[in-house]
Parts: sequence; C-alpha cells; structure tokens
Amino acid sequence: MRFKAAFKTLLSLAGLAAILSGLGTAARAEPINLVGLGDSLMAGYQLPPDEAFPARLEKRLRDKGFDVTITNAGVSGDTTADGLARLDWSVPDGTDGVILELGANDALRGLPPTETRKNLDAILARLKERNIPVVMMGMLAPPNLGQDFAAAFNPIYPDLAKTYDVALYPFVLDGVALDPSLQLEDRMHPNGKGTDVMADKFLPVAEMFLKNLGS
Repeated sequence: MRFKAAFKTLLSLAGLAAILSGLGTAARAEPINLVGLGDSLMAGYQLPPDEAFPARLEKRLRDKGFDVTITNAGVSGDTTADGLARLDWSVPDGTDGVILELGANDALRGLPPTETRKNLDAILARLKERNIPVVMMGMLAPPNLGQDFAAAFNPIYPDLAKTYDVALYPFVLDGVALDPSLQLEDRMHPNGKGTDVMADKFLPVAEMFLKNLGS
C-alpha cells in the first residue's frame, strides 16, 4: 500500500512538472510583436514595402531564430508632435516593444529643439506608463542649421535615453548619410541598399533588445 501511495504521488508530481514545462514552452513560443514608430525613414519612402527598414530588420531577426513581427508604423513627413498625437492608435495593446525613430523632420524644418525634446519625452513617458519597452533611434542635426541648433538638438536622444533607461542607437542613418550610392536622388532617404545597411548595423541592438524582452 505504501508503494502504491508513493507511486501515485510520483505520477502526480510528474504530471505537474509536465504541465508546468508545457506552460513554459508555450510562453516562449509566443511571437514577439514590435512596432516601428517613425517618419519616412521608418516608412520606407518611395520603396516597396519589403525594402523598408522594418521589413529588412524583421527578416534578419527571423533568420537569427527570433519569432518576431515588426509592424511598420512610419508616416512620411511626421514630426515628433505628429508621432505623439497618433501614439496610442499606432502602438496598439499587445505590443511587446517599440522601435522609436522620430525627429528628422523637426530638424529639417528647424523646429525648436525644446519642442522636439518635450514631444519625445511625452512619447517615452506614455510608453513607460503602458509598460512597453522602447529602443530609440537617434538623429543628428543637419550641419547647415549651425552649431547652436546642433548643441540644443543632438543631446536630446542620449539625455532622454538615460532619463527613461532605454536603449539608444545614436544615429538612424549611420553608414548611409554620407554615401550617395545608398540614397535616393533626394540625398536624404535610403534606397533599398541603404535600408539593408541600416538593418545590418541596427541588428545587434535589436537582438539585445529582444533578448532583454525575453528575460
């Protein structure tokens, strides 16, 4: 009788372990839903959808074994104020993380850096309130706007990344900005080869971001 009781207990424990193991496997098997919130650099201005930065990055991450989907919530021409205005419907419930890329149009239009900072601060605060992790892609002021503008604009991204403890990729167009062969004829937006370079350079940051989401 004691043997039978012990055997039943062992079966019960084994069953419980199997259930818990199955739950853990199911949790790990859930796909990761990211949103790329940005402007034309995110949207893929004048490019086919599969050549936009989010699509290029998603493919590379999937090739690395990540079950991830990146929704392209880039809108050409958007400023940080526009991004803030559409934040909640562009980043729906169920989003696991956001790649935030905004500010290029603020700089091109010479908008006050204080406004850019305020809008990005509000976006990060709102996403923090919603418990949605963020990795931020920074922008640098165009040289023609002068040193005073750059001194006010360029520190916005590292300052806010530190304030909100989010990952920062310092310059969204790293490796692309000074290479005409990677740009459209307007010399501002990446072409298909350019988005390939963007995705390649951003990939290690994205991998770390996803691993941190998993932990």
